[in-house]
Order: sequence, then C-alpha cells, then structure tokens
Amino acid sequence: MTADIAVLATKLDDAARFAKATAQIDGPPISVDDAYAVQKASIDKRLSRGERIVGMKMGFTSRAKMIQMGVSDLICGRLTDAMMAEDGGVISFKKFVHPRVEPEVAFLLRKPLIGRVTPLQALDAVEAIAPALEIIDSRYENFKFSLTDVVADNSSSSAFVIGPWRPRDIDIANLGLVMSINGRAQAFGSTAAILGHPLRSLVSAARLAEAYGLDLSPGHLVMAGGATAASALSPHIYVALEMERLGRCGFSVEE
Repeated sequence: MTADIAVLATKLDDAARFAKATAQIDGPPISVDDAYAVQKASIDKRLSRGERIVGMKMGFTSRAKMIQMGVSDLICGRLTDAMMAEDGGVISFKKFVHPRVEPEVAFLLRKPLIGRVTPLQALDAVEAIAPALEIIDSRYENFKFSLTDVVADNSSSSAFVIGPWRPRDIDIANLGLVMSINGRAQAFGSTAAILGHPLRSLVSAARLAEAYGLDLSPGHLVMAGGATAASALSPHIYVALEMERLGRCGFSVEE
C-alpha cells in the first residue's frame, strides 16, 4: 500500500465516522484500481473497530447515471453490519453528511458467488429476495465527485434497510414500486430500471467481486442498485417503500 492510499483512506474514514464533509481527492488523478484500494483500506479501518462485512452494494446501475458519469461499467462498495438499520426503526440524521435514499432490491445468498456467471447461475446462488432502501451519503463537499472519488468513498455506501424476505422464484423483472415520504409519493418506478433486470446487477456483482477481492459468501447481501433517483433525507420524516409482490419496508429519521 502506498502512503497516498493510506492517507486517502484515513481522510474518507474520518469523514464517514464523524459525519463531516471533506474535499474531493486532489493532486494527480488516481486510477479506478487505486480507488478500490482506498476503499478497501478505509473499510479495513472499520473492521479493525469491530465491524464485519455483510455483503456489497452496486452503483451506477442506471444507464442514465452511467452516461452522466461518462462510464460504461458498474461500481460497487462494501456493506458492514454497522450500516444495517431495522425495518421500521429510526435512523439518526446526525450520522450523515448529506444523506439521500433510493429504493432497491436486495438479494440474500445461499452459495458463494464470484467470477463470470450467467443470470441463471446467479439466481441459483440466491436464497431470498427483499424490497430494500439504501441511504447513500457521499462524504464529499456539496455532493460533488468524480468516478474515482465515489469508488474510493465506498461508492457512497452509508446505511440500508431490508424488508421481508421472499422466495427467490418470484419474477422480479418488472415490479412496480412507490417510495413515499411522510405518506406522500416521492418516486415511482420499476425494478426494470435496474439494468433492465435486477439479476444483471447480481451477475455484475460476481464479476466485480472477483476483480477487486470482495467476498460474496452464503449469508451475504447484495444491494442491486437504485430503481429511481435518490431523494434527500431530513429529520422528522418517515420513508416507506411499497414494491409489487415483495412488500414494504421503511424507517424514520430523527435529529
């Protein structure tokens, strides 16, 4: 590990840990591989404090977002147990810099998943599927970042809520969904917005796990990526997701 990677990892870990915005990465541009090295080093700091890996999240799963960022591939981040929030529970706004929430599909694995797999092979590795909400929170000032910035920042992973687990044989290709805030619909969408089918995201997760040394073992989660644009969070709200055939989940935000 180079000194720069260690320094950047500490900078981003501190920003997340103390919920204080930090400047974008300056100096010579870093590569995507370097950005994942920073991500790993930052997560290692969390593990040294007692957190444990529980899975991974996928990012840039929308074609529009890929075009916006000028990229042609997905990105991923690591999930830890400290990021897990209870369905129907309360999340403290003070833990974040400028959090946003987006509706997703979550997969629970029953088999290891890594490398090049087909959609059917990816589905065979799944134990169950659930509606989910991910709280993303770029630690950079003004929510502005480059591709390598966001990868280094653990792809904005921050917190997540998982709803009830459902059988893996439910067809999730095009499920309608509504995300509401304080009872008012905030976003409408479909699971088809996740790469055309959420299983494509799971296939990519296996490939990226192999490329960047991430562990996808039985019992791990994969968050498939946002199905709509993310909505800003604020104190004193309740966020709910209703997803066709999969059910609902939600959480409250306190000061």
